[in-house]
This record gives sequence, C-alpha cells and structure tokens, in this order.
Amino acid sequence: MDTLLLARLQFATTTSLHFLFVVVTLGLVTLLVGMQTAGFVTGNPKWERLTRFWGQLYVINYVLGIATGLVMEFQFGLNWSGLSRYVGNVFGAPLAIETLVAFFLESTFLGMWIFGWHRLRPAVHLALLWGVAITAYASAFWIMVANAWLQNPVGYQVRDGIAHLTDFSALLANPTFGMAFGHVVAASLLTGGMLMAAVSAWHLIRRTPDHTLFRTSLRIGVVTAAVSISLVQGFGFAQFGPVNDLQPTKFGGTPAADALVAEWTTTFGPGDYEPPALSSVGLGFMILIGFGLGLLWLLVPLLWRDWIIRLRFPLWLLLLALPLPFVAVILGWIAREVGRQPWVAYGLLPTDRAVSGVDPGVMLASLIGFTLLLGTLAVTNWVLLAKHAARGAADPPLGRRPDHRPADDARPETVLAG
Repeated sequence: MDTLLLARLQFATTTSLHFLFVVVTLGLVTLLVGMQTAGFVTGNPKWERLTRFWGQLYVINYVLGIATGLVMEFQFGLNWSGLSRYVGNVFGAPLAIETLVAFFLESTFLGMWIFGWHRLRPAVHLALLWGVAITAYASAFWIMVANAWLQNPVGYQVRDGIAHLTDFSALLANPTFGMAFGHVVAASLLTGGMLMAAVSAWHLIRRTPDHTLFRTSLRIGVVTAAVSISLVQGFGFAQFGPVNDLQPTKFGGTPAADALVAEWTTTFGPGDYEPPALSSVGLGFMILIGFGLGLLWLLVPLLWRDWIIRLRFPLWLLLLALPLPFVAVILGWIAREVGRQPWVAYGLLPTDRAVSGVDPGVMLASLIGFTLLLGTLAVTNWVLLAKHAARGAADPPLGRRPDHRPADDARPETVLAG
C-alpha cells in the first residue's frame, strides 16, 4: 500500500462528495432569494409556500453538507502536512477568510432565517436570506481563490524553505481564478435549476394537488437551467486560454510543455511530469454532457401555454436528466485537479513532498472510515430530500406558524393561481 495514493484517494473522495452538497446549496439559495423577494414585493401567498418548500430541501442539504466540509478541512493538517508547512502562509489566508467571514456568518444568518419565520418583520426576514446568499457566494469566492493559487502560485516569496505571502492582490488577480469562479457559480445554478425542474416535473407527472405551485417552479427551474448551461459553456471554454499558457503540461504535447518538463527535471530531478489520462477523459465527458444539457433551450418555448405539461414527455426527460449536472461537476473537478498532477502547487510543490508521513495502514483505515461516513451522509441527504420533496408543498415544517392547526392547512388552488 502506498501512503500517497491512499491520501489522494481519500481527498478525492471527500472533496467530490462535499462538492455535490455545495452546488445544490449555492444553486438553491439563489432561487430562494428570488422567490422570497417576489413574495415580499407582490404579497402573493404562493411565493411563501414555494419558499418554504424549497427552503426545506435547502436546509436539509446545508446541514448534512457541513460535516463533509469539516472532514475536508481537517485533511490539510492530518494528511498533507507538507502542504500546510510549505505553503500554509499563503494558501491558508483565503481559507481562513472563508471560514471566519463567510462560513460563520452564513450559518448565523441561516439560523436566524430558519427560526425567524412569523417572528421577524418580513423585510428583516428577507434581508437574512439575502445575507445567507451573499455569504454563500463569498465562501465559494475565497475557496476558489485558494484553489486558483494551487493551480498558479502567485504573490509569494520563498524564504527559509517556506512560501510567504507578499502580494495579497495578486491572489485576486490570478488568471486561473475569475473564469473558474464563474464556471462554478454557473454550474451551481444549473444544478439548482435542474433539481427544481425535475422535482416539479415529478409532481406534475403524478398530478399532485399542488400542480399550480409546481407549474411555477417548473418554469423557474427550466429557465434557470437553460440560461446557466450557456454560462457554464462560456466560462468553461474561456479557461482553455489561461490553462494553455500557465499549465501547458495539463494537455501536453506542446513545445512549452516539453520545455517546462525539462526545467522541472533540472530543478526537482527526473520524474513523470505528465498528468494522468483520467483528467482528459473527465474533461471530454464533461464537455459532452454540457452540450447535451444545452438542449434545455428547446424546452423553454414549450413553457408557453404549458405545452411542456400537456406533452408530458419533456417532463420525463427533465426527471431522467437530473443526475447529469452532478456527474458533470465531478468530471470538471477531476479535469481541474487531476490535470495539475504531479503537483499540489503547480511547479512549486510536488505532491509526494506534500503528503504526511503516516503509516499506510492508518491512512487506509481513515480512507475507509471517511468514505463510509461521507457516503452515509450523502445517502441520508438524498433520502431525506426525496422524502420531503415527495410530500409536496401542502405544509412544509419550515416556516410553519406557531399557532398551526391541521384544519388550517387547506388552501384553495384558486388563491394561488395569481
């Protein structure tokens, strides 16, 4: 057993599972802000019910996703002590900001929003949800700043064998950051929109009593997903230029890549400096899925006069296509991260020098343990999401009035039709 291989497998497993929670969280919170804002402006009660229904799914995903993020953070110190010791002064800065400024604030705002229904003024309650969304985007922002530095180390100086941050603004101006951040945000909106469209399609196929509500959320989901896939494609292809310039070995076969490999061989010694073929395979399938999801634009005209519901076949397509954005985001992560190998920090710190000196048996035990733990959390998350999604929007627990009585649940559809 190889400690390095086991450590990489463990990090790949935890980050992949955590990323699935993140894209749902970031996508759904954006849609929630739109729905609650619409309810605040129009006063139409259907928007409150939609916010409560989708907010319930958002909270479930957020709570279970926290544990996966904590496990991932601990790995930097436990499994990758070489990374923490050598580049922690630089790489740790955006991570610390993300934890202190974004994550803690986001959790605080969310807790107040959850327990503030019918206790706070509508404007204050809406402002809290805006706070949740803004801090969620701030969290993604700083995580991508840190990741971009690993892709292209900038703004640092090595002193006494340790990298020190010398130019914080260089982290924000990193060429590998901007388009990648836009790509992740667009992918999250695509995932949130597809989730909303698929769940709504399921209810419309079954002709549940809340069909008026889910007709509205279907339209929101389809339009959001269609617009987002175009953004995903744009931000994705825009990254090829900087990657070819700054990471020529990611795709290889160019004079620049050969020259860089020769330079590394002189500096770090002989070795295999070509990334695994897995990164290119993941990139190819991700692009294929992206073009396939571009067909969502064909469904947008069917929203007029509810043709998409009358035909029903498009509803089944939306339901069956739900896994595709999740598969695509994992493939995108593989293309970005595996394509950086054999470097933790590209051209600066080789992966084999970053791993901790942990016994392979201990590393294997932690790999198995964390995989089972995070796998259980992921399965639990989807079981709970499916369970609460299937219940419909009659009276979700989130936002239920303190004086709630079962007899008060019924609301005629005509009230919501506006």
